Amino acid sequence: MPVKPPLHIAKEQEVKAAGFKPTPESEVKEKFLAKLDEMRSSMRSLMVMLETCTKCGNCAQQCHSFLGTNDYNNFPAARAELMRRVYKKYFTTSGKLFGRFAGAEDFDDELISKWMTYFYQCNECRRCAQFCPFGIDTAEVTITARHIMSELGIMPKFMAGIAANMEKTGNNMGIPRPATIDCAEFMEDEMREETGLDIKIPVDKPNSDILYIPSSADFFSNIDTMIGAAKMFHVLGVNWTISSKVLEAANFGLLFDFNAMQAQNLRLKEAALEVGASLVVQGECGHGWRAAKMYTEGSNGPVPFKIVHVLEYTAEHLAKLPLSKLPMRVTLHDPCNYARAGDIIEQPRQIIRSCVEEFVEMTPNREENFCCGGGSGILMDEMMEIRMQLGKKKAEQVKALGNLDYFAVPCSICKAQLPHVMKHYGMGSLSMGGVMDLVGKAMVFNKE
Repeated sequence: MPVKPPLHIAKEQEVKAAGFKPTPESEVKEKFLAKLDEMRSSMRSLMVMLETCTKCGNCAQQCHSFLGTNDYNNFPAARAELMRRVYKKYFTTSGKLFGRFAGAEDFDDELISKWMTYFYQCNECRRCAQFCPFGIDTAEVTITARHIMSELGIMPKFMAGIAANMEKTGNNMGIPRPATIDCAEFMEDEMREETGLDIKIPVDKPNSDILYIPSSADFFSNIDTMIGAAKMFHVLGVNWTISSKVLEAANFGLLFDFNAMQAQNLRLKEAALEVGASLVVQGECGHGWRAAKMYTEGSNGPVPFKIVHVLEYTAEHLAKLPLSKLPMRVTLHDPCNYARAGDIIEQPRQIIRSCVEEFVEMTPNREENFCCGGGSGILMDEMMEIRMQLGKKKAEQVKALGNLDYFAVPCSICKAQLPHVMKHYGMGSLSMGGVMDLVGKAMVFNKE
């Protein structure tokens, strides 16, 4: 049965607006194979993942995507086969000689539809690698497949829109500088009314020691996260600012196009140099933290500043913060790119225990935690049904804990996904937000 093209694919004008060039249909196969050849030649990690898998099946029961959809092609090893078969056909001797008998498959009209369907139902959470006896990371295959498609001008409308906004404004939501200043002043007013203090959110302040890079959503839907960070910086008395040129910790290029990732990391570097920062503090965004921590220097050369995560920074300065314990029962969602890719595991727990009376762990947790189901940029409304299936395991984890007062979710994508998941599975009244939200709420001020 033919695979229908996904509904969320970007149209030609949307692809062009994002800065990509659509490929004529007659040239798709040639360019596709040339890009696959380029990636296999330049990425040793990809070749390891394609050549090593024995199809033991161990990853199947560890993958929330397969468990939620029960679709064979969402079984990580089977998803990787969508690339492996084509690779074998065109780039191995056995595949060229023996075809399907060697596990090889021709490029055909359905291939791109299959890739768009299944490589965009992988959250790139890397949980399969955690349990694979060979350490095979299917996310490497997924990321490469998405990059190849984007270079052909084939991508979701959601990704194309984000790429266009990033190019224009440096943030996913397309927030211009005047709106950034207005939002900062609004939050300053909110904090002044609450605390009686003049707590600032500086924008583009020169000669700043710290550049704080929040998620752009922290200026609209997640303002308590931004307020929590601002209160912390105020109490510590540090010289800090945000930049209107890179008002975005997220870096969706990591999730669909390596060149787009490089461009966003360059914005980070240039913004830090412009304000003179010696320290860059990344806000609550999972994949953005991974892109900044692992690829900033690799993408654009050495940098004269240190990059840390806001939860690392907060945990390091906990003793200096006037925190009272809130009478709340709280659990923590470990974002995939913190626990399995970014060394942010104990810091949020340390912070939460300093802010609330009762902290409870969900099972499994830390490196073995399940993804929210919205990671890797599949937050498209067109995929809401699939997103709810991918979030099933997370809902089961939360439901098993019984009554909770707060669900700590320290990642912007998870904050966008999990309210829908909780509502879908009958837990819509659960309060949730970032870890920095709790810091802001637990902070005790003496009004001046």
